[in-house]
Amino acid sequence: MGFLASLLAGIFPMLFYAWILYWLDRYEKEPAALLGGVFSWGVAIAAGGAFFINTVLGVSVYALTQSQAFADLTMGSLVAPLVEESLKGMAVLLVFLIFHSEFDSLLDGIIYGGITALGFAAAENTYYIYTYGFLEDGWGGLMQLIFIRVILVGWQHPFYTAFIGMGVAVARLNKGPFFKVGMPVVGWAVAVFTHSLHNTVAVLIPGVAGLMIGTFLDWSGWLGLFVVILWATQREKKWIKTHLSSEVEAQIITPEQYHIASSAWRQMATRAQAIFKAKYRPTNRFYQLCGELALKKYQFRKFGEERGNSETITKLQNEMQELSGELRAAL
Repeated sequence: MGFLASLLAGIFPMLFYAWILYWLDRYEKEPAALLGGVFSWGVAIAAGGAFFINTVLGVSVYALTQSQAFADLTMGSLVAPLVEESLKGMAVLLVFLIFHSEFDSLLDGIIYGGITALGFAAAENTYYIYTYGFLEDGWGGLMQLIFIRVILVGWQHPFYTAFIGMGVAVARLNKGPFFKVGMPVVGWAVAVFTHSLHNTVAVLIPGVAGLMIGTFLDWSGWLGLFVVILWATQREKKWIKTHLSSEVEAQIITPEQYHIASSAWRQMATRAQAIFKAKYRPTNRFYQLCGELALKKYQFRKFGEERGNSETITKLQNEMQELSGELRAAL
């Protein structure tokens, strides 16, 4: 029962946090299957690989130094951040390389990085809650570790790995070797640094004081990142207003549909109303296409043809026009 409780407490809160990130992506949501894939990567590949590598290197450092304190500091401050952020970052990089067309904005980078990290956290939390909570102090220890791992520092891993996603996104949206090569490295370095800072505080300042300082740093960082998410969301809204106005002029969409598409709250209300009219799927697809088309037209204006942008734009416009007529007929 203790392991089952640890498993549930480790996984389900992180799935809920992943849903929050998914919800924050208001205008052009990423494919659920792809998000499930990066979450699974975090659980299995990143967490499993990190556990193996960290264990081997931790034993090696202790064998060489015969100092547990030095081994703990080395692992926490140097090895674990490097290993874990590299393994999590690989998922973001693979999405960028294999599913290039789905990587459209800074917000996409944050979403992919954050949800990969939440998968990692689900596995790590299960291990910590069971091993250092239930096995050491029974149900009381389990509850204490749930509070620490889920409530106090539940957003720590998404905060770190989001920087990798942002670095890759900046590379995606800019030209030149500095951006294409340098920014993913910068994002990875910031992720490693912030992860290392958290771990170093935990090792050097044990107990409640270290936990409070670490929690303050993590939540300050996440709140700052939340501001970035809000800014990125507003930028996507601006792109929709700018790049879909010509669709109204071409009568691909109606002025009312344009008005709804440019507001996340109006979109949410329209989707809710569509449930009662048995039109949720076409309504949801239509406004998803609005976001995709706006971002694709932005990329076309900035990069030109780039992997068939004009052909993609035409396909999106045709599907939007068809759905627009279907939704108007349903009124």
